[in-house]
Amino acid sequence: MPNAPACPPDTAPLIKTVAMPADTNTAGDIFGGWVLSQMDLAGGIAAAERARGRVATVGIEAMTFHKPVHVGDILSVYCRIGRIGRTSIAVEIEAWVHRQRTQGQVRVTSGVFTFVALDDQGRKRPVPPEQGALSD
Repeated sequence: MPNAPACPPDTAPLIKTVAMPADTNTAGDIFGGWVLSQMDLAGGIAAAERARGRVATVGIEAMTFHKPVHVGDILSVYCRIGRIGRTSIAVEIEAWVHRQRTQGQVRVTSGVFTFVALDDQGRKRPVPPEQGALSD
């Protein structure tokens, strides 16, 4: 694995929540699916803001679980808009935890989620240009 960042991104997380006992697997760690769902929610917020409307998840690429999440960890999910296609938006997502016991912060998961912009009927629609961007 390439060098893991020493600290979270210098932006506010889109989602911040506490890992609870109901979200554990049989080993006592937080279910990977719970972490994945938090990342999908945060990515959906970022993509919908950029698309200025409804979006749906169409793919997850390069998903990597770096460290386990424990009960009581505070999970923060950070997003950065990556590639923008005609109807799609790739969102680079990192999940970090603040470990209550050690007071340290650790990157636990990262991945790239792809969303497609949808119209009111649920059909693909073009992603609008960035606000403030000059057009040809």
